[in-house]
Amino acid sequence: MPRLVPIVVLSLFISILSFAQSSKDVLFTINGKPFYTDEFVRVYQKNLDLVKDESQKDLDHYLQLFVGYKLKIQKAYELGLHENPKYQNELRSYRTQLAKNYVTDSKVTQDLMEEGYQRSLKEIRASHILLNLDENSSPQDTLRVYNHCIELRNRILKGEDFAALAQKYSQDPSAKENSGDLGFFSAFRMVYPFENAAYTTPLGSVSMPVRTRFGYHLVKVTDIRDNRGEVTVAHIMLLNTQEGGEDEVQKNKKLIQEIATKIKQGEAFEDLAKQFSQDKSTASKGGVLNRFGSGQLSSETFEAVAFSLEKPQQISEPFQTQFGWHIVKLISKHPVKSFDESKAELETKISRDERSRKIAASLHEKLRAKYPVKTQAPLLAKLKKTIPDSYFEGTWELPAVKTDYAGTLFSFANQSVSGNEFLEYLYIQQKNPTKIKPIASLVDFHFNAFVDQKLNQYYNDNLEQEFPEFAAVMDEYRDGLLLFDLLEKEIWEKSKTDTLGLKNFHEQNRMKYFWKKRYDIVLLSSTQADVAKKAHKMLKQGKTPDAIKSAFNTEAQVKIMATTGEYEEGSDVLPKQTPEKPGLQEVFQEGNYYYVLMVKEIKPAGPKLFEECKGRVINDYQNHLEAYWVSSLQKEFNVSIDTAVFQKVKSQIKP
Repeated sequence: MPRLVPIVVLSLFISILSFAQSSKDVLFTINGKPFYTDEFVRVYQKNLDLVKDESQKDLDHYLQLFVGYKLKIQKAYELGLHENPKYQNELRSYRTQLAKNYVTDSKVTQDLMEEGYQRSLKEIRASHILLNLDENSSPQDTLRVYNHCIELRNRILKGEDFAALAQKYSQDPSAKENSGDLGFFSAFRMVYPFENAAYTTPLGSVSMPVRTRFGYHLVKVTDIRDNRGEVTVAHIMLLNTQEGGEDEVQKNKKLIQEIATKIKQGEAFEDLAKQFSQDKSTASKGGVLNRFGSGQLSSETFEAVAFSLEKPQQISEPFQTQFGWHIVKLISKHPVKSFDESKAELETKISRDERSRKIAASLHEKLRAKYPVKTQAPLLAKLKKTIPDSYFEGTWELPAVKTDYAGTLFSFANQSVSGNEFLEYLYIQQKNPTKIKPIASLVDFHFNAFVDQKLNQYYNDNLEQEFPEFAAVMDEYRDGLLLFDLLEKEIWEKSKTDTLGLKNFHEQNRMKYFWKKRYDIVLLSSTQADVAKKAHKMLKQGKTPDAIKSAFNTEAQVKIMATTGEYEEGSDVLPKQTPEKPGLQEVFQEGNYYYVLMVKEIKPAGPKLFEECKGRVINDYQNHLEAYWVSSLQKEFNVSIDTAVFQKVKSQIKP
C-alpha cells in the first residue's frame, strides 16, 4: 500500500484545506496528555461532507472514533515508531514540499508568471552590441564601459549603421558574422535584463545601455511577431564538411534530390532517414528531432522551413543550411498553451532564471522588516580587519584563537548569532571566489547574505508558530504516517500472514459469506429473431460462442453478442426467464432482444469456501482485529473525557 494511504483512508480525521477557529479547551486527556476542542471541532466540521455513514455525524459516536484515533497515535509513540529514520525522512521531505508555499513571495511569483506568459505570446527579433564587463568590476571600469555604450548609442541615433558598429565594436564573438543579429526569440530564452530591454524597447528603436552578467548591451528591436508555438519534425541531413569543399556540396545536392524523388515515389521517409541521414543522433529514430520553437536551433533557415509546413506528414523540398542539405517532414504543430496550462512550466522556468532573484530579494526585504536585525558594529569592524587579501586566493585560514569573536555579532527575534559563526560561513564561501574588492566590501557582501540566510532559516523553522494552518497540516500528516506504520505492524501484516486465524474467523462467520443460487450459462442475444434462431441451432450442434459470433459478426456490423460464466441469482446479466433446470432453452424475447440460453449447471445456495472469499475475509478480519485492539488500548491507557466541555461543544455545533 502506498505511504500516502493514511491521508486517504483516514480522511475522516484529516482536513488540509483550512483552519477553523474555535475556543481551545481541553476536551479529553490520554495518560494526562491534553487534546483540545479546537482540533476536534475543526476536523469534524471539515469532514462532514466526506462522511458517508450517517452514524459518524453523531457527535457522541464521532468523539469515540476521535479518541480511538488518538489512542492509536499514542501507542505509535510508545512503540517508538516516530524514531524510525524512514518515517523521519518522509516527514522532512513532506514538510520541505509544503513549506515552499510559505518561504517564497507568492505575489511576486504570480506577477512574474503573468509577465513571462504575456511576453511568450510574442517573438522579438533583436540585434545587440555587447561591451564586456565583469560583474564585480570597479566603479571606474563600470563607468568607462557605460560611457562607451552611450557614445555608440548617440552615434546610432545620429544615423550611423547599427550593424556596422556591431561588427566593429561588439565583443560578442558572433557579431563579426551576424552583425549583432540574434534572430527571433521569446521569453526565457535570454538573460532576464536583456529580455526586459528587448520587450520594452519600441520596434526600430535602440535601448539605453543594459547591464547583464556579460557586460553592457545596446539592444535594437528589428521585428515583432506572434509566437508560432513549437513544432516536431523529422529530417534527413547530408553534412557539408569543411574539408569536402564545393565538390562535396554538389555531390550531396544530387543525392538529396534523389532521396526526394524516392519519397515522392512512395518510399517511407523514416526508412530513408535511417539509411541516408548523416545526423547520427536522429537517424535511428527515423530522423525525428525534439520539438522546438523559434530561436532554439542554430539555423534560422531550418526553422523557417519547418514552420512553413502546414499539415502533418507534409514534406519539404530539399534545402541548404550552413550545416548541409536537408529534407524536413512535419510530425505535429504545438500551439502556444493557455496561461493555466503553462503555470507549472512557468514556475519551473522562473526558479531557474534570474527572475528568482527578485522573489528571493522580496522575501528577504519582508523578513528584515518582520525581524529587525541589530548588528554589533564594533565586532563586525574587527572581523573585517581579520580577513586578509589572501582570502581572494582561497588560502585564508580560520583564526586559531576564536574567543575574540565569540560575542554576539547580530541578533533578531530571540536569536543571537556569534562572530565565530560568521567566520565559519566566510571560510566556506572562500571556496566560491568572487571578485568584489576591496576586502571590506567583500565581507559586507557576505555579511548581508549570511544575515538573509539566518532570517530564512529562522522563518522556515518557525512556520508552525507563524501559520496555524501549516501546523495543523503537519500534525495531521505526522499522525497519518505514524498510524499507517502502526496499522501495518499491528493489523495489516498480521491479518495477511495469520492463516490459521483467518480460517478460524471464516469458519466462525460462515453464514456471512454465502453464495446465492448460481447459474453456469451461455447466453446469446440479438435484436434479430432469425439470427437468434440460427444461433440456437448452431449452439445445439455444439458450436462455441466464439464460432457463432464469427459466423454473424463483421467489422462493420455486430448482429449477436455472447456472455458466458457463472452468475448468482438476481444478477443483472441473467434474463428474467431463467429456468430451474439445466439444458438449452427455446428462443425467447425480452424487450427488444431475442435470447438463446443454455444452462450448463445450477449450483444450490451455500456457504463460500475460504478461497472463494479470501479478500473479503481478510478485510473483515482486519476490522475485527482493529476493533479488539482499540478496545485493549482503552484499557491500556487512561482516558478522561470532560463531559461539561463536550456538552458545550455539542451546543455550538450543528451537524
